[in-house]
Amino acid sequence: MQLGINLGYWGGGMDADNLAVAQEADRLGYAVCWAAEAYGSDAATVLTWVAAQTERIDVGSAIFQIPARQPAMTAMTAATLDSLSGGRFRLGLGVSGPQVSEGWYGVKFDKPLSRTREYVEIVRKAMSRERLAHEGEHWTLPLPGGPGKPIKLTVHPQREHIPLYIAAIGPKNLEQTGEIADGALLIFPSAEHLEETAIRPLRAGREKAGKSLDGFDVCPTVPLALGDDGDLAALADTFRPYTALYVGGMGSRKQNFYNRLAQRMGYEKEAAEIQDKYLAGDKEGAAAAVPHELIDKTTLLGSVDRIADRMRAYAAAGVTTLTLAPAGFTLDERIAALRAGTEALERAGLA
Repeated sequence: MQLGINLGYWGGGMDADNLAVAQEADRLGYAVCWAAEAYGSDAATVLTWVAAQTERIDVGSAIFQIPARQPAMTAMTAATLDSLSGGRFRLGLGVSGPQVSEGWYGVKFDKPLSRTREYVEIVRKAMSRERLAHEGEHWTLPLPGGPGKPIKLTVHPQREHIPLYIAAIGPKNLEQTGEIADGALLIFPSAEHLEETAIRPLRAGREKAGKSLDGFDVCPTVPLALGDDGDLAALADTFRPYTALYVGGMGSRKQNFYNRLAQRMGYEKEAAEIQDKYLAGDKEGAAAAVPHELIDKTTLLGSVDRIADRMRAYAAAGVTTLTLAPAGFTLDERIAALRAGTEALERAGLA
């Protein structure tokens, strides 16, 4: 099992330290550095900045939002980043959510599965540098009856095949991801529930494509808080606002993928309470309603030894790249968490 680092969103308050964190991850042998985007910083700019000032670590989009870009532009960006980084780019895609897709980009959030499948098909075709022609439900290239003609990408990616990941939560999306992608980007992963919430549908998708999970990258992001094992409750409290935001407020009452995930892990009543309070404006109450067990199962808390035990559980559950999101308000705290990650991986016998 490899380790990754997730810088999250630029503009999150710890921006001045992000480059130092990425460079330390590079020095420690982390496999990949991911950057995210929602409706603030874009991931491509951050990844270019990181790639220019690191040497070995891959850089990955977690995610490029599908409603934000035409598929050909995504292929252009991926090919350019792969070329400029010397073959270190990983392309992560996702449909985002209805509020961002429709409210920020003005793109109807409908048929996300077929839209993703078609998008991936066009991106792969463009990145392979064949002349781009496509006729589908969501895109037609070139447009019929006009001056457009099939065009070939002029940029040569460093590699023939740029790894393509999809951020997936729901069972149908996970199955499709297994079928059409090289890896899955997961969030709120519980090692104890991973088989039923992710691995099983991913495996079904791989089988549909005539493949196994061998070589497929199962890549969840897991927050990490280093500390004393006797102080786990306080460490878990660090992530209460984060968990409440996703389970309670990331999406509408009818369409919150993270809330549904918490329900599938057995927290139906708690997920409903968190959402009710969050949407009513009681964010503190929503955070207080998050069960300690839910946080503990979906994060890495405590000493290096305890983190090593949790890493063994994730590896046994099928995780191949464990992406860490270190907690801490200072650079020293984040660097300490990064180093604890590599030490825990070694103690777990997974390095």
